[in-house]
Formats: sequence, structure tokens, C-alpha cells
Amino acid sequence: MEALNLTTSDPSTFILNGIPGLEAAHIWISIPFFMFYIISLLGNFTVLFVVGKELTLHKPMFLLLCMLALTDIGQSTCIVPKALSIFWFHSNGITVNSCFIQIFFLNVLGVTHLAVLVIMAFDRYVAICNPLRYATILTNARIAKLGLVCFTGAVLLILPEPLLLWRLPFCANRVIPHTYCEYIAVVKISCGETTVNRMYSLVILLVIIGSDLILIGLSYGLIIKAVLRISSKKANRKTLNTCIPHICVMVMACTTGLFSSLTHRFGQGIATHVHILLANLYILVPPMFNPIIYGVKIKELRDKVRKYTCRM
Repeated sequence: MEALNLTTSDPSTFILNGIPGLEAAHIWISIPFFMFYIISLLGNFTVLFVVGKELTLHKPMFLLLCMLALTDIGQSTCIVPKALSIFWFHSNGITVNSCFIQIFFLNVLGVTHLAVLVIMAFDRYVAICNPLRYATILTNARIAKLGLVCFTGAVLLILPEPLLLWRLPFCANRVIPHTYCEYIAVVKISCGETTVNRMYSLVILLVIIGSDLILIGLSYGLIIKAVLRISSKKANRKTLNTCIPHICVMVMACTTGLFSSLTHRFGQGIATHVHILLANLYILVPPMFNPIIYGVKIKELRDKVRKYTCRM
């Protein structure tokens, strides 16, 4: 009832109602949310700490892992604290400004995350196909500049989204059926013309994921071509093993992100709570598994993590 009053009397506030249809299970749903978030923070901060402490890990590949860890921490922190406050304390209100800021940072970090994955694919391509020039092509300074370019580009691409939202009128219905301010979920509750918002969002989604998948596919296509030329089966397998963690992370990020975004836009036959759970899993699951995948598959990082854990 309190939420209903807010929708009619407080024009500066939206209401996030969590997962519609599963309100009775919010407490139980909060348990995996909380566990995934804590595991994600522990894993990603461990990567940042170990790479920061170990000079031998101050290499382009590990700098890219740190960028990935920062985007993972940022994305999950954008949504999980608010989702848990909804589940635990029924704190459903969020100001319009906070909502639009959440949309902006969440999408900027998402685009940056995908851009870092593209750079990682290029890193593997240079390391395998042109190893003698790797140290001159990909220096730490160049990787840092590429990371800054990715973030700046993401800001410029995503900035129109909150600006377009500002021009929309929101009438009596101010309830967002979600655990966080997802762009299309907010657009859907507007009582104004939303064609421009929907088209811009869809074009950005398809251009970013499409171009990223093409570049990643091209890099790994060239890598596979180079690997097939290696006569030694042992060297062949070792080379492919260096790519496996990157491929796993890329597949997980791109497929879950694309599926979640497209079902939210076009999956009218899919139940609302399924949309919302998919959107949350896209934010929660990759940040939890990324440091685990890299920690297990990359020997240098695994050995350094083991060294610090043995000291504790």
C-alpha cells in the first residue's frame, strides 16, 4: 500500500518491486544473491591484490585481468546492495536521479567489460601469432591507454540513454517490475512516446555485441589457423590451453548478455520473473566465475594466489 501511495504522490521516486510473482520467496532468493556477490568480491579483489603486489605479474595480460575485475566489481555493486535492501528491508523506493545514474554506470561498465574482452582476444592473437613482437606491440602503457579509450567510448555511447530518459513523462504508474533500474524496464513504464529510446538502445546493443563478436571471432579464427600449423601436438595443446579461460569468459558474457537483453525486449511470451532472474544472473554469475576460471587455468596467477593463501 505504501508503494502504491508513492506512485501517485511522489513524482521524484520510482518503486522497484523486486521479482513480481515471487515476492514470498524474496528472502530465499536473497541467499544466492548475497553468496554470489561475496564470492565475486573475494575473487576479484584477490586478483587485484595479487597482481598489484607481484611485480612479475605486471604484464599486459594481467593488467587486462585487473580491468575485467574492476568492471565485474562495479557491475555487481551497482545492483546487488539495492536488490538485497528490497529483499531484506522492503526498501523499494529509488529517486529518479539515482535510477538514471544506476542505468548509466551499469551500462557503461557493461560496454567497457565487453571492450576489454576484445582487447584480451587481440592480446592472445599477438602472443600466439606474433610472439617476437608481443613486447613491443602490447606494452603496459599501451594497455592502460586502450583501457581508457574503452571507458571513454562507453561513456559517450551510453550517455544519450539517461538523457533520452529525462525527456520522457512518467505518469501514475511509477512501479518498475525489477530489482534494479534496467533501461528498457524504465522505458516501458513511461506514458510518452518511447520509439527513439527503444531504437537507440537496440542499435547500441546490436552494434556493440555484433562488432565485439566479429572482432573476437576474427582473433580466435587467426589463432586457430596458427595453432593448426604447429606440428607438435604438445605445443599445440599448450597454446590452446592459454586461450581456454578467455574463450570461456567471452562465451559466458556475450551469450548471457545478449539473451537477457533480447528476451527483455522481444520475449513477450516469457514470464516477467524469468526476465528478471535472467537479467540478474547476467550481472551476478560472470563476475563470480571470471576470477575462478582465470585462477584455475592461468598457472602464474594460480601459483601466486596459492603463495598468499598459504601465508594466511
